[in-house]
Amino acid sequence: MQKVITDDMDALLDILPPQIKKLLVQQKDIKELLEVVLDLGRAPEARFTGREIVLNSKEVEETDIDYVVARIGSFGEDNRAGIERTLHRISAIRNRRGRIVGLTCRVGRAVYGTIKVIEDLVQSGKSVLLLGRPGVGKTTMLREVARVLADDADKRVIIVDTSNEIAGDGDIPHPAIGHARRMQVAVPSLQHAVMIEAVENHMPEVIVIDEIGTELEAMAARTIAERGVQLVGTAHGNTLDNLMMNPTLADLIGGIQSVTLGDEEARRRGTQKSILERKSPPTFNIVVEIQERDRVAIHPDVGEAADALLRGLPPSTEVRWLDEDGEVKIEKAITEKAKPAKSKRTEKEASPRIYLFGVNRSRILQTGHDLHVNLDIVDNLHEATILITSRNYYRRRPQKVRDAENARLPIYVLRSNTPPQMRQLISTLYSMKDNIKADNFKSAINEAEEAIEQVSEGQESVELSPQSSYIRRLQHIIAQRNDLASHSFGKDPNRRVKIYKEQPG
Repeated sequence: MQKVITDDMDALLDILPPQIKKLLVQQKDIKELLEVVLDLGRAPEARFTGREIVLNSKEVEETDIDYVVARIGSFGEDNRAGIERTLHRISAIRNRRGRIVGLTCRVGRAVYGTIKVIEDLVQSGKSVLLLGRPGVGKTTMLREVARVLADDADKRVIIVDTSNEIAGDGDIPHPAIGHARRMQVAVPSLQHAVMIEAVENHMPEVIVIDEIGTELEAMAARTIAERGVQLVGTAHGNTLDNLMMNPTLADLIGGIQSVTLGDEEARRRGTQKSILERKSPPTFNIVVEIQERDRVAIHPDVGEAADALLRGLPPSTEVRWLDEDGEVKIEKAITEKAKPAKSKRTEKEASPRIYLFGVNRSRILQTGHDLHVNLDIVDNLHEATILITSRNYYRRRPQKVRDAENARLPIYVLRSNTPPQMRQLISTLYSMKDNIKADNFKSAINEAEEAIEQVSEGQESVELSPQSSYIRRLQHIIAQRNDLASHSFGKDPNRRVKIYKEQPG
């Protein structure tokens, strides 16, 4: 859908003092007007896209402010008012006695077609959180989301409209929200209560909410999501990591908790006793960072992105934008390495597929190059045959390490993120190159897992095939994770691992 913009500009101009209106309508780019600022004792200003101008050298007087206030709706507790059946917002600045001494008259626009860049995400049924700096178009996009889901997707949509910004001032909502229903909020502090009321009383399939900003609102959002209702909202913060650093709103991405391990468990894991990890599943499935009006960065899996940030790594994001023809363009923001086609991977399949976790990628690639080794580094943990991390990251016990352990993936921990440590690791890994190809590597791991199953079912012990010291180390780790004993015996090249159940006493 091509963008169509409606701004009811005449309605905004009509509330301004005549001398200010006259100067505004003379501006050639009046359609680009963002807001008019009237501060007592100062010259009136107009802010356009890309420029600001002084409208008149004459200072704003009390009569000018009174002129505007008399022509708009009543101010709420949030010092915001509007013009009935429009999307314009007038915000007040008051002195200590409550007298209005400044006004910001912001243009409200309905932009039909503004969610084209994320429409597939919105229609997926997943909960979506929009982030972005003030004025970047979050509310405009939210308004169009409500209309598209209500009209095009034929869903029951309810808007919780705290400051009447989404559906406009007055009791009759602006046509820009389509068939979506709007619930007004008497005072901002009750927004969370109206959110719950919307679910309990009106059976919505989708709830649209602007500016989730308090702990109670975050809790209400989680309650709504847990009831199976799709949430589309905005929150304070420009990026996902901003949101995570906000203790009030961190619950939206699952919350962060400090976990204290017992002495024995900490020793077994080789970590500190206190570690940070995500507390629960995120309230929102998808986070959209609005960078510009037609450009967004998307975190399609909020839980995975939050886990990456907790371990100090940049999360994988997808960047989308509209080109000059209005077509959606997509690229991966973090593509550290293009994945080769399967038909071209025959040679690389002979080597371990490495997932790096808190390890400098360019440094380890350079070290491999110096050793004349082509490292096969993958971007997805599910494709890896080994995970390499540093001691500092491993000690934090983040989600990716737990995922690797649950998948019985071998983990190699570097003492430090330095070239000597990397050279030692690569030399160990690729000492396998002549006699341990990928099939043998996988076979050795599978053999250990089969032996574990046999011992667990009652067999006294199982001896494995001779392996290099590196493979034997991995087999010992696999046995340990399954609460079985193991030891190596024999001399190289016939040294091997025996797996058995440790006898009590």
